[in-house]
Amino acid sequence: MSLFNELIVDNFAGGGGASTGIEWGIGRPVDIAINHDETAVRLHHANHPSTHHFCQDVFSIDIKRVGGGRPIGLAWFSPGCTHFSRAKGDKPVKKSIRDLAWVVLKWASARRPRVIFLENVVEFEGWGPIDPKTSKPCKKRKGQTFDQFVDHLRCLGYSVEWRALTACDYGAPTIRKRLFLVARRDGVPIAWPEPTHAVPTDPGVLSGALQPWRTAAEIIDWSIPCPSIFERRKPLVEKTMARIAKGLQRFVIDSPDPFIMTYYGAKSEDPEFRGFPLSEPARTQSTENRFALVEPFVVPVTHAGSPRVHSLNEPLRTVTTASRGELALVSPVISRQFTRSIGQRVDQPGPTETGKDKTALVTAFLAKHFGGVTG
Repeated sequence: MSLFNELIVDNFAGGGGASTGIEWGIGRPVDIAINHDETAVRLHHANHPSTHHFCQDVFSIDIKRVGGGRPIGLAWFSPGCTHFSRAKGDKPVKKSIRDLAWVVLKWASARRPRVIFLENVVEFEGWGPIDPKTSKPCKKRKGQTFDQFVDHLRCLGYSVEWRALTACDYGAPTIRKRLFLVARRDGVPIAWPEPTHAVPTDPGVLSGALQPWRTAAEIIDWSIPCPSIFERRKPLVEKTMARIAKGLQRFVIDSPDPFIMTYYGAKSEDPEFRGFPLSEPARTQSTENRFALVEPFVVPVTHAGSPRVHSLNEPLRTVTTASRGELALVSPVISRQFTRSIGQRVDQPGPTETGKDKTALVTAFLAKHFGGVTG
């Protein structure tokens, strides 16, 4: 049966990213989108105006009446992932959120979609019971609920497979890794896509069989002014400063691929960018200090743990909907030693240079309040 004669349903639709992907894949918009959040539904409607929207809880909707009883060719599910994700840490989880995926079986029983897709974090495969005393997943029973979930689908006549796929392997400039479960009952084998991209040093890339990963630098709008991370009203926490220090060491001081920035007094074919790569001959060197070694990098500012920092030549890490901002773009700053200047970015014109050595390139460091500089 053709998907043009069947309904396409997107549960937990959000802003419509999955619906867009489905539309790209099958050549037409989804028919029905469901989400309990009014703002999410308005956003989805703006992105997919021809879709019929339901703003209600996925468990409360009358599944048998949706779409007038037309057969469903594809049903997509992206249930809440926060209470499965590693990012939750060791905090208690909510069983009500972890149980949202059971709505898949409700649709499978009531409407028998020909194909079912479910997307979640890779930890979803470890879905198991919650210890009532701690409100945390029971480690000894890890994966039991997931196995039961899959068994239910198979009892309903579905063939079920699942894999963890990483977005940057398929042309997206992000390392977002997710578990995808596919269930179908039409007898057609489940087919998985072959990777199209890989790390630039991969033999497949070097031979031309694969394309190199797309990078974070590729999707950043460099025309937007970027305030300095060091000029925040609220000081950065110690662990974030440690990450910045590590990033400056890795991507600026020890990096083989930074570029040279002329921050005043030089002419260029492009007046908006007065820099040149290290692979080109150096510009005329005068007695004035006019050049700075620059490479920005991305640093997490809200996560605890190891000092993770990422080059702009890598795919971007997963970006969540957190309003506080979780990633920051870092570049070195120029500081004046004997004035009230708080520093400036190296891509701005430099200050007036006098006969005294008053200007310095500053990297991040850690300082004790009562014990002096420690690094």
